[in-house]
Amino acid sequence: MSERRATVERTTGETNIRCSLRVDGTGSSDVRTGIGFLDHMLTALAKHSWMDLTLTCKGDLEVDDHHTAEDCAIALGQALDQCLGTREGIGRFGSAYAPLDESLARAVVDLSGRGCAEVDLGLTREAIGGLACENVGHVIETLAVNARATVHVDVLRGRNDHHRAVAAFKALALALREAVAFTGRTGTPSTKGVL
Repeated sequence: MSERRATVERTTGETNIRCSLRVDGTGSSDVRTGIGFLDHMLTALAKHSWMDLTLTCKGDLEVDDHHTAEDCAIALGQALDQCLGTREGIGRFGSAYAPLDESLARAVVDLSGRGCAEVDLGLTREAIGGLACENVGHVIETLAVNARATVHVDVLRGRNDHHRAVAAFKALALALREAVAFTGRTGTPSTKGVL
């Protein structure tokens, strides 16, 4: 079994990103995007998915947080897609619930080769720690499209937006951990024969 590892470098007029991902890791991370709450979310994603992640970004934060958040999700999604290759032998599907105090989130993942996301976090604040709340869900959506994964994430309850967002990323991490795991079976997990 070859090591599932990838590095993506993305340079645009808005951001300069280097993202290294190892799927079969321990959950270690070094994330420096310039946005504290984005770092917190991506660190939680790595920790609970057991993937090793190193991601640095220099973005145009003087404009706003959107380009950095979106481009980091693009790079991470592309890295995950590269790590999975043909996706032979993986579980493909994963689902999980994660609580954080009064908040409860559900995530369902299909590493189908088709990027699609439905995300309902129910956030009401304008921003959390320098990250616009609209961009919290946008990170998940962009990650899903670039990883070529179908992802559904819903926060089922909660009063605190920080808790709601963290629970969502933890649930996504747990669902991804299940979906990327090797099953011991050979072949592509699809009736089509390809993903």
